[in-house]
Amino acid sequence: MDANDFVKDLNDAQELMRNEKYEDALILLGKLKEVDKAGNFNYDLTHKLYQLVSNSQSLYNQQKVLRALKKISQDQKSIYFIDLNEILKKQENVDIDEQILRREVEILILRSLLECKIDGNLIIF
Repeated sequence: MDANDFVKDLNDAQELMRNEKYEDALILLGKLKEVDKAGNFNYDLTHKLYQLVSNSQSLYNQQKVLRALKKISQDQKSIYFIDLNEILKKQENVDIDEQILRREVEILILRSLLECKIDGNLIIF
């Protein structure tokens, strides 16, 4: 793959992210990671690739966490991070380190997508 095709695919991945199709973006970016390992692209393209991978993974996690928390908040007033993580594993097929899970919840709160507060290891709705 030449640099122009690589850039086109990076732009396609960005467009998928804009359309909130994070799983599709991650699949495309995974393929680009393999191409990057075999190729000799300049630092700017490699940096953009891994920045998109990181952002897409975070947004994908946030999407799953938000969906789970919306369901949980209908029946419960709070949930511990460890319990949320178990629910995510079972219902959303997502395995997130607890510190990353905490960060994703904090980002959702900062983005005003989730109204709750964190008290220690407890999320209070």
